Amino acid sequence: MSTRVRNHVKDLRVKRGWTQEQLAKAVGVSRQSVNSIERDRYIPSLPLALKFARVFGCSTDEIFTLEERK
Repeated sequence: MSTRVRNHVKDLRVKRGWTQEQLAKAVGVSRQSVNSIERDRYIPSLPLALKFARVFGCSTDEIFTLEERK
């Protein structure tokens, strides 16, 4: 079995009416990095995941989910 990290970054960003650029500036990364995270192409580091949690005002578990793949 392998694991996969799923995220709700795009949902949270859109819910707040933010662009990828606005979110990128808030967490200190490029817009391309936000795009890659939203498309599950890149898994953020723990410090970056914690920045997302701080910016969105929720726990990392509400943003990122670990899934088991068979």
